[in-house]
Amino acid sequence: MTETKSNNGLKVIAGLLGVVLLGTIIYTVTLYQDKKKTTEILTQEKELVVDDLTSLKSEYDKAILESNATNEELVAARDRIAKYIDSVQTMKADISALSRYRRQVNVLKEEREQLLRQVDSLKQSNALIAMQRDSTFVELEKQTVFNDSLVVQNTQLADAVERGSALNLNKFNVDAVKERNNGKLVSTSRANRTDKFKVCFTVADNVIAEAGDREFLIEVLDPQGNVLGGAQTKSNEEGNTVTFSKSTNFYYENKNLDVCDYINKPSGDFKEGNYMVNVYDDNLKLLGTSKFTLK
Repeated sequence: MTETKSNNGLKVIAGLLGVVLLGTIIYTVTLYQDKKKTTEILTQEKELVVDDLTSLKSEYDKAILESNATNEELVAARDRIAKYIDSVQTMKADISALSRYRRQVNVLKEEREQLLRQVDSLKQSNALIAMQRDSTFVELEKQTVFNDSLVVQNTQLADAVERGSALNLNKFNVDAVKERNNGKLVSTSRANRTDKFKVCFTVADNVIAEAGDREFLIEVLDPQGNVLGGAQTKSNEEGNTVTFSKSTNFYYENKNLDVCDYINKPSGDFKEGNYMVNVYDDNLKLLGTSKFTLK
């Protein structure tokens, strides 16, 4: 009887231990499953944070590429996000850390919106400046073309005025003369009787020419082409040179003016043959030519 009671007691204890063991196993399994589920949720949350940060970084990359000039604020913000991505990827996921980074993501989003608004404003300002610059450039081009046109017109006008103000001859003739004892000059065609050449010309009236002292050059060429007289030379700014026999000076008052001068014979008599006389103004412009023959 006593042995039967002892066996029953052992059975009860074994049953209780079995229940406790079963409860422990069930609790352990449940705890493991909860931990596994929590880990999966934290991992997913971690990936979402990384995705959000990566998306923000991509938007900054795009904004930086679209900027005409490097924006230091955009670059600094992008670099901070890159550091956050590295930190989240390498950290051990826990609720407090993820909550902190989630809040930081929201702060970064607000910062991005503010920076992108500034970038858009800067783009608009740059576009306006570029448009104004292009408009200014176009106006400058127009002004340059207009100025060039004015320069051409002024140059043409100056040339026209210079040409128009140049003096010209109405009449021009040369006469070989002999001087009599009483001083009277008579024309001759004989070389051995010629004492001098009388060169006369009429300067035409010109209202736009400058009044004042003027100088014309007389060039006399003998039959051999030699210049008679002093054979002086004069050059102008263009590099032209004229060898002349004599210069004659007069005062011009914009009206017709008769001018006469004389070229004395060289040592000995004038030679027989064809002579040519040229008259130049003070700019060495040829105004007239006359030819005659001495017998």
